[in-house]
Amino acid sequence: MKLNPIVVSLLDTDLYKFNMDQVIFHKHTNLTGEYYFRCRNEGIVFTQEMFEEINAQIDHLCSLRFRKEELEYLRSIRFIKGDYVEFLRLWHPIRDYVETELLEDGTLEIVVRGPLFSAMQFEIYLLEIVNEVYFRLKYDYKTLLASAKERLDEKIRGFQEGKYTFKFAEFGCRRRLSREWEDEEVRRFATETKNCIGTSNVYLAMKYNLTPIGTYAHEYVQMYQGINSIPLAYTNHYALEDWYEEYQGDNGTALTDTITTDLFLKDFNRSMVNNFNGVRHDSGDPFEWGEKIIAHYEKFGVDPKNKLLLFSDSLTFDKAQALHDYFHDRVKVSFGIGTFVSNDTCEKALNIVIKLQTVNGNPVAKLSDTPGKAMCRDENYLEYLKRSVDFRLNREK
Repeated sequence: MKLNPIVVSLLDTDLYKFNMDQVIFHKHTNLTGEYYFRCRNEGIVFTQEMFEEINAQIDHLCSLRFRKEELEYLRSIRFIKGDYVEFLRLWHPIRDYVETELLEDGTLEIVVRGPLFSAMQFEIYLLEIVNEVYFRLKYDYKTLLASAKERLDEKIRGFQEGKYTFKFAEFGCRRRLSREWEDEEVRRFATETKNCIGTSNVYLAMKYNLTPIGTYAHEYVQMYQGINSIPLAYTNHYALEDWYEEYQGDNGTALTDTITTDLFLKDFNRSMVNNFNGVRHDSGDPFEWGEKIIAHYEKFGVDPKNKLLLFSDSLTFDKAQALHDYFHDRVKVSFGIGTFVSNDTCEKALNIVIKLQTVNGNPVAKLSDTPGKAMCRDENYLEYLKRSVDFRLNREK
């Protein structure tokens, strides 16, 4: 079964890929990286047919180039700079950077190797391809689509009837059922409710005149672990400094949990508190995290009502509403909701990721505030990173 092209535009990715890549383009073009694919679900088997289709889709992806109107759209985003857009005019995905293998037990392996400014761009495209190929070839797609539409109808009614009152951005690229389904659910949320404030998908933001939403990902902080001159426990410091220097307070929402939120707050000093609009939650108990962040703002005499808490960790609408009700009188709150809107069907969604694992040949890792979310191919390095974090936390109590 040969599928139609899954990725048809290089804008069909998350905004934060461009945000991070612009910093790398201006400051760190000497970095190289390796990204590894992982499916966290147990017992998932990819067939030979799926494997061949995934490779065909990657071949097609690497034939794409940015169109003139797409580059002009990127140029219209206030914090995307002209020289970076001109770089993207020349850039395209290079097939030689991507290696794929199907093991005898049906395990899919994908590795992306190359200059970091280029290799990092593959993540979302590859996840979109793998997810759609799997669901179209594993199941009866029409049945999945019917169940997705039924559940979407119920969600929209929840907003229309006042059950849900929070504002959210659609963050569904990476684990969507299909390109066509993400298009439909974004369009319907944007036109049938007043609660969808934007989408992380740059192509759909352009198509439907929505606000493109994005901050940065764990890989951005991780990459500083691969720079030998930077102490491991101070990578947040350098990441925040470079981000502020690049964006001058615009595009200013910081991710806290790459090497734990407790350590992040050591570098989120008075200057950075004032320089960033808010912070994003992606692991650990969201209520405890929110209280910790509010207390941190108050410590510096900052009114939390002027700052944003963006929640984005495996959210459902009920979870988001509970967080909104708990925090909205004390701080600005918003939500990035992904799989629950882009792949909520009668079948369980895949929990697939592609994570940065080495920079300039050095291992890197994400710790997060949830131990099970840690991902590193080098256990010795992971333990060393944990010790480095603990050492600084204990020294700077």
